[in-house]
Amino acid sequence: MNAAPAHPGPGDSPYALTHLDALESEAVHIMREVAGEFERPVLLFSGGKDSVVMLHLALKAFAPAPVPFPLLHVDTGHNFPEVLEYRDRVAATHGLRLHVASVQEFIDAGRLRERPDGTRNPLQTVPLLDAVERHRFDAVFGGGRRDEEKARAKERVFSLRDEFGGWDPRRQRPELWQLYNGRHAPGEHVRVFPLSNFTELDVWQYIAREKIELPSLYYAHERAVFRRDGMWLAPGAWGGPRDGEPVERRLVRYRTVGDMSCTGAVDSGATTAEAVVAEIAASDLTERGATRADDRLSEAAMEDRKREGYF
Repeated sequence: MNAAPAHPGPGDSPYALTHLDALESEAVHIMREVAGEFERPVLLFSGGKDSVVMLHLALKAFAPAPVPFPLLHVDTGHNFPEVLEYRDRVAATHGLRLHVASVQEFIDAGRLRERPDGTRNPLQTVPLLDAVERHRFDAVFGGGRRDEEKARAKERVFSLRDEFGGWDPRRQRPELWQLYNGRHAPGEHVRVFPLSNFTELDVWQYIAREKIELPSLYYAHERAVFRRDGMWLAPGAWGGPRDGEPVERRLVRYRTVGDMSCTGAVDSGATTAEAVVAEIAASDLTERGATRADDRLSEAAMEDRKREGYF
């Protein structure tokens, strides 16, 4: 009789989980915990790939019942049209209520001022906190992942925010054995990150496996772009390009999606999820480090914004 393998692999048992199955199971568990523990959760949904994967997981977590919480998008006014069209279509397809907090409305009301560099991503904090307070959301799902950026790597799955929406790393709670503490005082709320343990590669492998539809700009397409600070940016009403920044057409795709003024495209020929997986596996640059100008403002740019109430 042959001895059993000392370290059985995923294929040795019909009950063994692949790494994607384990990540999916963890995220579904987190979403169900939130639905059972909080009164008014909301899922941040921009139409970006991480929020799309979060919604896909939520649909799985509560099927055949509907998703028991609405969606919230903080619209900078400088978002990619393809992403906004996708956002609205997906919300309508699944019969989900979509709240939109508009940065432009806050600028028009004098509650925010345009930045000299034209980017509005840092201006999202005030509309977000206003929406959380107005709708009395007590748990806010975000698509942040620990591999994205060092401030996000320090954050727990359940991240307590104070009455001003701020994050204090010293108030991090232990999360041993997947036990999550959602206790909060009146006025406080909790940010929840079901994708914390996913990497960018995991996200794309999951998208490929689940055949999840994404906005077209995540795949290679010919687009008008111009070069600034080492990134290919899209022309737009936000203020680009400047004199001396010629526009050219290139075959590009986007690894991450935010405000058009700070989200750079990368040269790519990847037109399928499988091709993107192969491309990312060979890359040694993080998605935000390579394509997000708002993270280059300082060494601690993301952590500073999170302390103020950012995602």
